[in-house]
Amino acid sequence: MLMGGAALDAVGVPLPDETLAAARASDGILLGAIGGYKWDNNEKHLKPETGLLDIRSGLGVFANLRPVTVFPQLVDASPLKKEVAEGVDIMVVRELTGGIYFGKPRGFGTNDKGEETGFNTEIYSVSEIDRIARVAFEVARKRGGKLCSVDKANVLEASMLWRKRVTAIASEFPDVELSHMFVDNAAMQLVRNPKQFDTIVTNNIFGDILSDEASMITGSIGMLASASVGESGPGLFEPIHGSAPDIAGQDKANPLATILSAAMLLKYGLGIENAAKRIETAVTQTLDNGFRTGDIYSPGTTLVGCKRMGKEVLKALESQK
Repeated sequence: MLMGGAALDAVGVPLPDETLAAARASDGILLGAIGGYKWDNNEKHLKPETGLLDIRSGLGVFANLRPVTVFPQLVDASPLKKEVAEGVDIMVVRELTGGIYFGKPRGFGTNDKGEETGFNTEIYSVSEIDRIARVAFEVARKRGGKLCSVDKANVLEASMLWRKRVTAIASEFPDVELSHMFVDNAAMQLVRNPKQFDTIVTNNIFGDILSDEASMITGSIGMLASASVGESGPGLFEPIHGSAPDIAGQDKANPLATILSAAMLLKYGLGIENAAKRIETAVTQTLDNGFRTGDIYSPGTTLVGCKRMGKEVLKALESQK
């Protein structure tokens, strides 16, 4: 189905009604990247990114799961020292349908000096915080049993409520160790000592920024998948990278994040864990075999394009039969 720039070119809107209807009627959605320079100057309602916000809202997928795992084969691709990056395995749980991206009032105005202003509202309700907190505690329970809630409760009222409610929900999960961290410190700690984190839960804007920062610990944003889930209905699965218009059509992109997103769809969306494991194993085997796209290349490995990398993963998948 069409979405984003392709939909704008074809039918003039970033999220056609029939695309949302098809998504709602499906068992799971694998989403491609949607941005590009071509549409950067469009009005807000005609930007590809508006389609992304609308489909998340339309599906009610409020919890974004972003695993940040440093593959042993790629530890040298990380910009951090080997001893810092090695063994990093973090899950960022980001609230996806509230906060400053959706809060109202928002818009443009004029101040008392006659200057143009732009304004947005960071707002969360108790129910929004409670449901994302429960998802995060459940995720942490299945992982290392440690949850770090990231906020700015020393300054922002929305964060004060966030911390109060996350702390309250913690009583439902006595087996999970809860800690709190201000977002500026969390940004620093992700670079200084990322292995201290197991599961992180945070709001929409902090999660957007921190998960992209965390992605670079792995060496490339082109390696990271994500899942967006709600209380019911299909999940939305997508790589966390953008559309990389600067290398479009050049057979340079890394397809592994999208492939791993398909694995997450099978695992979290459809409950077919064996199939998900096969895909994950095929990606690992392809990396073991030394194949690298440009973003994760290092001397001594084999530089390949997007198509060849995809074929090598398929070969590794077939070899497991």
